[in-house]
Amino acid sequence: MAIHECSPIERGISIKLHREAKNLVRTQFYPGVPLGEVYKGFRNEDLQKQTFSDNQFDLFISLDVFEHIPEPVPALREVFRTLKPGGSMLCTWPVRKAQVAAMEYRAKLKPDGSFEHLKEPEYHGNPVDPKGGSLVTVDYGYDVHKLVADANFDTRVYRFADKRHGILGEYTEVFLCKKSPPL
Repeated sequence: MAIHECSPIERGISIKLHREAKNLVRTQFYPGVPLGEVYKGFRNEDLQKQTFSDNQFDLFISLDVFEHIPEPVPALREVFRTLKPGGSMLCTWPVRKAQVAAMEYRAKLKPDGSFEHLKEPEYHGNPVDPKGGSLVTVDYGYDVHKLVADANFDTRVYRFADKRHGILGEYTEVFLCKKSPPL
């Protein structure tokens, strides 16, 4: 399989993929570095405007990335474009149970490259910038699966609790999305 893993970290599934997947492309986003260039061992890609060809990958994986993308809808379209027919997107991102809207912006990117904060700034860990972290730009609500389906993905959301592995509480959703043909 041809696999695109976005923003891998040095633990868990990322290590296993790096060790065992023969056709794996690992990407990070480094502002200021030309897109498509390999930098620090990763291909530099902006999910909103990827340099990959159409129908290149069988599988796209991103774990807790989409809440940091300024414009997630174009990014979903780009993932769809780069997946082969029948390809899959496997993702996680925080889903806020109390939020009804599919998504609410926390911050909007301004033309000068700075952010306008619409809510209190929130940062998560970032393998590219461990000290500064990564700004959360979007909060996702309980019906985010509809947003993903609008990008022509057949979407399944799995929510689970697993005491044995310590996976409990909120933010345990896993999205499995298949590339479906356009209507």
